[in-house]
Amino acid sequence: MMTLGGAGKKFLVTGGAGFIGSALVRQLIARSDHSVLVVDKLTYAANLEALQPVADSPRYAFVRADIADAARMSSIIEDYGPDYIIHLAAESHVDRSIDTPADFMRTNVMGTFALLQGALGYWRKLAGARRYEFRFHHVSTDEVFGSLGETGFFSETTAYDPRSPYSASKAASDHLVSAWHHTYGLPVVISNCSNNYGPYQFPEKLIPLMTINALEGRALPVYGSGGNIRDWLHVEDHVQALLLIATRGKVGSSYCVGGLCEKSNIDVVRTICALVDELAPADRDRASLITFVEDRPGHDQRYAIDPSNVIAELGWRPRETFESGLRKTVEWYLDNRMWWKDIHQRVYGGERLGVFA
Repeated sequence: MMTLGGAGKKFLVTGGAGFIGSALVRQLIARSDHSVLVVDKLTYAANLEALQPVADSPRYAFVRADIADAARMSSIIEDYGPDYIIHLAAESHVDRSIDTPADFMRTNVMGTFALLQGALGYWRKLAGARRYEFRFHHVSTDEVFGSLGETGFFSETTAYDPRSPYSASKAASDHLVSAWHHTYGLPVVISNCSNNYGPYQFPEKLIPLMTINALEGRALPVYGSGGNIRDWLHVEDHVQALLLIATRGKVGSSYCVGGLCEKSNIDVVRTICALVDELAPADRDRASLITFVEDRPGHDQRYAIDPSNVIAELGWRPRETFESGLRKTVEWYLDNRMWWKDIHQRVYGGERLGVFA
């Protein structure tokens, strides 16, 4: 079992019913003796089924609440008394941010502000070791740094240059967290990650969307020429890094977490096609379903992270290669068709978003 941060600590995880948050909660309950309170509004991308594996644990609890409700957040934090707050709740899909930017400003900016105020009031009342050990860990994205050219990497010293409503809202929240540390002394850490993938990811994102469309014989829409490059990180590797950063990271520091795996979008889609052909053979090659469509407005060309700081300081390193992680992910979507079919029927049927800027 993990002993991160000492035995029997209390974690409050916002957005814990989401893709990354639920993976974090499952890992905390399965591999440690810590307790977890999940706070989640249960918007379209949240899914309590992702928490079913830990739902019966006495160390797990859930509260449905909106992080932008400042009074409720303060009350929840005070009542639960966390040792660590890991803040993952966010609107996170670039295409949706183009269509409905106000939702992103409310949740990602004002929601983070409300949490910071609640955490600050709570932390100021702590004493002794609990006050010293408390951490507010804000989980962010590499998209706050903008777009890279053909060479170079994002690092902790890269200047912010957001290009979409989503990345702008996350950049703003990063700055709020940093300001609450420098102005009020709140013990914070920040992490910026590359593109995650893995089980339970909402099927609007590239890898699940392409996997499901390939299975169903639908068109595989690839933006532009498919040459946009992303650094891919398996979600299980990411949550290992999150736990290390939350419990062992230096107060006031930021950490860039990447998978050391750059792939162009078209290469990702072609690899998915080959895996689906192998695992679920059909009468046509899935690559024949690839369709190039008009590019997304403000589409960043390349993201790539230099994770050397988190590797050297905290001893973390991704365990999954892209090949091993993608195979496990595609297999999961093949084995859990009822999960995504239910989402298609209730929430999202695979249609394109963010077309009109």
